Amino acid sequence: MQPEETKGMITMMYDVLVIGSNMMELTTEIDRMPQLGETVAAPNFHMAFGGKGANQAVAAAKLGAKVAMISKVGADSLGQAYLAHFKQTGIDISGVSVGTQSNGVAPCFIHGNMNSIIVVQGANSELTPASLDDYHALIKNAKLIVLQQEIDLATNYRAIDLAEQYGVPVLLNPAPANDDLDLAHVTKCEFYAPNETELGRLTKRPVETLAEITTAAKDLVTQGVKNVIVTIGARGALWVTKDQELLIPSYQVPAIDSIGAGDSFIGAFAYYYTHGEDIPTALHHANAYAAVTVTRKGSQISYPTAAELPALQAQLGIQS
Repeated sequence: MQPEETKGMITMMYDVLVIGSNMMELTTEIDRMPQLGETVAAPNFHMAFGGKGANQAVAAAKLGAKVAMISKVGADSLGQAYLAHFKQTGIDISGVSVGTQSNGVAPCFIHGNMNSIIVVQGANSELTPASLDDYHALIKNAKLIVLQQEIDLATNYRAIDLAEQYGVPVLLNPAPANDDLDLAHVTKCEFYAPNETELGRLTKRPVETLAEITTAAKDLVTQGVKNVIVTIGARGALWVTKDQELLIPSYQVPAIDSIGAGDSFIGAFAYYYTHGEDIPTALHHANAYAAVTVTRKGSQISYPTAAELPALQAQLGIQS
């Protein structure tokens, strides 16, 4: 069902429409992972708003984008908390409805600056292709649609087809990786934005070196993908089209938590691109934004607002 306050709302033009997941992060800091059947003590636990789709929406919104979200929250207290959080962040929730299951959760285990994550879809699994038919107005009034893969691939395919129908560009961030991803739908997207592992899964090519990553990205371009943007951690972001390949270096900062960093990059790129920056400049600024987030704990809570960003970047020596 749909929240009562969203019914009958007048649709406006949005910079970014995110169609995807929301998860409540259940984060435990650990000294080591337990062995199977073992119980170990852990020094800290906290709960926070996360999920790849929501993370990307929040990053774009904090920078000042007009953002709408199509998602399913749970029929529980976590779902109600997430609805309130979306509203507080300034995200339009006319496309967010309440499912029948519990809210999606993501238990995260952090050891140093590395993390392991388990995803429980919950109500996210109820975001079906048919459910998008209630939201054509949102889809056709977006400057850019952003997708990930924490929801059913078929729902993403329906979103891509509707975006093509209305002439709206799509950015697909194929995380988490899924070997069943259909290349025919990838080629309909304006941007395909994997990390190197996800790129290797789709192309079945080695992606250890920059040369190998470039070759794999060019392979997708020859098959019809317009823009391939590969995030390569500390090495930066590689942009490949039929005409050029460009590595935008990352910033060297004292990273303490990488959870949500990739999502902050995607959300920031969506903001900068829909506000008129060319692709290389938007990628440069997205790198700078993501660099700030890894120096702070958490995912969404680590994302700075546009007002906070200049001082934080100056403290880190980032000149964006």
